[in-house]
Amino acid sequence: MSEKTEGSIVRATLRALAEPRRLVPILLVSAPLVAAQSSFSAEPLAPYLGVLMCLLFVGVAPVSYRVLFPEGLDLSHGGVRVLMYGTLGTGVVLTSGFVVPKLLDMGPTFLTQPTNLMVCNALFLVGGWGLGRDIGFEETLTRERARAARFALEAEQAQLLALRSHLDPHFLFNTLNAIAEWCREDGAVAEAAVLRLSTMLRTVLAGVRKATWPLAEELALMRTLFDLHLLRDPDLFQLTLDIQPGAEDLPVPPMVLLPLAENAVKHGPAAGHRGLLSLGVQVREGQVQVAVENPGTSKGPREGSAGLPTVERRLALAYGSGARLALESAEGRTRVTVTLPRSGPLSGVVT
Repeated sequence: MSEKTEGSIVRATLRALAEPRRLVPILLVSAPLVAAQSSFSAEPLAPYLGVLMCLLFVGVAPVSYRVLFPEGLDLSHGGVRVLMYGTLGTGVVLTSGFVVPKLLDMGPTFLTQPTNLMVCNALFLVGGWGLGRDIGFEETLTRERARAARFALEAEQAQLLALRSHLDPHFLFNTLNAIAEWCREDGAVAEAAVLRLSTMLRTVLAGVRKATWPLAEELALMRTLFDLHLLRDPDLFQLTLDIQPGAEDLPVPPMVLLPLAENAVKHGPAAGHRGLLSLGVQVREGQVQVAVENPGTSKGPREGSAGLPTVERRLALAYGSGARLALESAEGRTRVTVTLPRSGPLSGVVT
C-alpha cells in the first residue's frame, strides 16, 4: 500500500471518528473508564493516564485496523496482518499501561492492574475492529450508492439516445408517404412537410447531446410535432396555445415533455376523438406548470406503455421529488399536467 493511500485512509478514518454518531458512543464508553480510573486509584496522575489510554485507543485502534485491512478483514496474507494488528494493540496497551507509569514513577492504578490491562487490550482489538469495519462498510455503501446512481443516469442517458427512434414510427411512415403524394399534388405542402420533419429530427439529435435546454425549445419541438400532424390532416384537431411569459428560459431535460404531445395526438384525435387540443404553460410561485389537454378519456398508462412512465422516471431522476406529473380524465377529455421547479434540474444530474 502506498504512503499516499495510507495517508488518505488515516485522514478519512479520523474524520469518520469525529462524526457525532461515532463520537458520542466513544465518549459513553470512555467516560466510565476514566471515572473508574479516578475513583479506584490513589495515584494523582491516574485520571490523566486514563484519558491518555482512551485517546490512544480512539486514535490508533481503528486507524491501524483500516491501514492493515483497507478492504476488510481477510487471511489472504496467511494471517500476518492479523498478527501485526494484535501485536500493535498489545504494544500500545503495554506502553500506555505499563511503560508510561514506570517512566513517571506512578503507583498502581485501576486500569494498569494486570487483569484490567488484558481487558483494555481486548477493548483495543475488538473496538478497533468494530469501528474500522463500520467506517469501511459506510465508505463502501457510499461508493456503491454513487455507482448505482451513476448507472441509473447512464441508463437514462441511453434511453434519451433511444428517443431518436421513439417518435411513433407509424406517424413518421405516414408522414413520409403523405409527402410522397404531396410531391405529385402539392409541391409547396410537400416542401413544408419535409422542412418541418427535418427541423424536428435535427432538434431531437441536437437535444441528445445536451444536459438541459430552455423550455422554449421543448415547446417549439412539441409545436412542430403538432404541425406535422396537421399538415397530414388539417382537420385532425384544433390547436390552442396559452404560453405565459416568463417560463421560456426555464432549463429542462431535452425531450422530457415530447411524449406528452405524442400521447395527446395518438390517444386523442388520431384515435377518433376529434376536437380541441391545447398546450398551456403557467408560471406560479417557484413553479412552472405545463399542461397538455386532448379530447378523449384515458384510463391511465397501459401495461407496457413507454409514454407517461418514461416521463415520470426522467422527472424523478432530474428533479427528485421536486417535479410532479398528474393525469386527469373527465367529461370526455384528458389533461396531463407537469409541475416543474423554476430552479431547474438538480445540480450535477445528467438527464
